Amino acid sequence: MKVVGLTGGIGAGKSSVARIFKSLGIPVYDSDSRAKELYSESRELRDKMRSHFGLEVYSGIEINRSFLANIVFKNPEELRVLNSFVHPLVQKDFECWTFLQKSRYVIREAAILIESDGYKLCDEVINVIAPMEVRLHRVMIRDEVSKEAVLSRIQSQISEEVRSSFSSFIIENDGKHSVIEQVIQIHNAILS
Repeated sequence: MKVVGLTGGIGAGKSSVARIFKSLGIPVYDSDSRAKELYSESRELRDKMRSHFGLEVYSGIEINRSFLANIVFKNPEELRVLNSFVHPLVQKDFECWTFLQKSRYVIREAAILIESDGYKLCDEVINVIAPMEVRLHRVMIRDEVSKEAVLSRIQSQISEEVRSSFSSFIIENDGKHSVIEQVIQIHNAILS
């Protein structure tokens, strides 16, 4: 079974693209959502997080996202430590999930597919791109955060150019090109 990575910068529209693949019957593993669930589900992860970032990183068994974001989006070394805790657990979870799927390929949606080296475990990679002003607007509304907060997150990620250089396919989510048509073309290319 093929593994197709789906990535893109914050606010580019990965989740919208993933929903289209799902509508075509392709199973989609949302790495970011599963990571959020694993923060609560995994005692091992909770212990590592509290030990490194401090007790305030959790409220009960729920991750304190704003506390954590304040640390990792301002300090690349702390982001690296966080990723070293989370990525191995997500990889193991993904492998178990993939084993249960019955399609010709699966989608692995991940914001930091390239940065985490997850792309190396994919047969193909799709990068979703969108204009900066569109990305800023989407994230400001979705997360109810300031433009500066969104820019800080964007600056902590690799550039669209770098992400695209690792990609087999690029989807332009700019409101001018049909995302559905682009997904169908990619779907057909993967199946051929």
